[in-house]
Amino acid sequence: MPLPFLTADRVFDEAADDRALPHDDPDRWRRPYRPGPWRVAAAALLLLLASYVLFAAVIIAFTGKPSSATGFFGAGLLVILCALRLLRVGVWVSGRGLRRVAFLRTTTVPWEQVVAVRTAQQPVRWFGLPRTVQGQALTLVRRGRTAEGPVPLLTTHDADFLARPEAFDRAADTVEAWAEEHRLDV
Repeated sequence: MPLPFLTADRVFDEAADDRALPHDDPDRWRRPYRPGPWRVAAAALLLLLASYVLFAAVIIAFTGKPSSATGFFGAGLLVILCALRLLRVGVWVSGRGLRRVAFLRTTTVPWEQVVAVRTAQQPVRWFGLPRTVQGQALTLVRRGRTAEGPVPLLTTHDADFLARPEAFDRAADTVEAWAEEHRLDV
C-alpha cells in the first residue's frame, strides 16, 4: 500500500524542472517540507487525549447528564482543533507570498515586501521556549521593517527539524529558491 506522506521528501528531490516547488499551481499555499516527528508526536498525543475525553462524554451522555456531556464533547472538539492547528504550524509559500503560521497567529508577507530570505548561524530558541542554543535559522528580511531585524522562519531546533539537519537544509534551500524565483518577478 503506497503511503504518500513517506515520499514527500523524494518528490522535492526529484523535481525535474527549474521550479522551486514541484507542483503545477503556484498560487496554492504549500509547505515545502514535512512536519517533524516532534510536532507529529505532540499532535498524536493530543488526539489520544481527545479520544479519551470524547469517550468520557459518551459515557456521561448515557448516564443521563446531557449538560455535562455537552461540555465534554466541546472540550474534546477543542483538543482536536488544537492538534490540527499544531500540524499546520510552519512556513508556507505560494506565488502570492510567504506565510508564517504560528499556533495563534498567521502572518502573510507578499513577495513585494521580501528583501531577503537567507540562512544564518545565530542563537535560536529551543522548541520555541525562552532558552536559546546555537543553531541555524532561516531568516526573513522585510522591506520597511529594518528596526525589527530579520524574523526567523525556521530553525534547526524547532519541532520540525530538531536532530534533522538534512531536512532543515533541504527546507531552507527550497524556501530560499522559492523566494528568489518570485522576487525576480516583482
